[in-house]
Amino acid sequence: MSDDLNVKQDNSNGAMGRRALLGTSAVAVGAAALGGGLIGAAAASPDIPSAVASDGAVDSNLNNKSHLFKLKAANRANFDGGYLQGANEDNFPVLQGQKGSVYFVHLDGGGIREPHWHPTAWELNYIISGKAKWSILGTHPDGTYHNDVFEAEQGDLVFAPQGYFHYFENASADTPLDVLVTFNTSAGEPNDDIGIVGTLNSIPREVLAASFGIPVSAFANVPTDVKPVVITRHR
Repeated sequence: MSDDLNVKQDNSNGAMGRRALLGTSAVAVGAAALGGGLIGAAAASPDIPSAVASDGAVDSNLNNKSHLFKLKAANRANFDGGYLQGANEDNFPVLQGQKGSVYFVHLDGGGIREPHWHPTAWELNYIISGKAKWSILGTHPDGTYHNDVFEAEQGDLVFAPQGYFHYFENASADTPLDVLVTFNTSAGEPNDDIGIVGTLNSIPREVLAASFGIPVSAFANVPTDVKPVVITRHR
């Protein structure tokens, strides 16, 4: 009986020893893995500060600038046919580097937003009140121009893609039209705006005549000033 007991004790001690050894090995493997992870993290750490610094620069701008802007109290850019009031990086510093700006556009009865396009920005228009006639001329990969013509009313959204030729006008001759326009650029309007008047006036009259297939004399009364009109009205 004593010999059997000794054998069992030896087997038990051996099992315990094996378990202890396995436990020690597991701890060692875990420590090695953790150490490898820390070493790997330390090796990758040179890339982290640049990302953090970039985020910090943005946070510094946002946290040190006012987040409130009184849009309706902003200076008006007045035109014959309506006016603009806008928030951009020049008058609302928190927008610096944020690729965003917003404008309140008011068109009197018969008012027209000059046909134009934005080379570097799209725009999202929300109709606050009134009704607008829209035209958006897109690209023509199939060889045919696609001109989307429609009316938008209070509560509607209109999206004009970057680079698309477009315009809107007040559909009413006597009721005002108010539109809120958001751009994915911080630049001031009309800095990112190429209008149809400046475009046509920058082209020699003989080239225009050849393009339209009409005599040069047809353009005799067209002004030659290359300047933005932005807002005008029906005459």
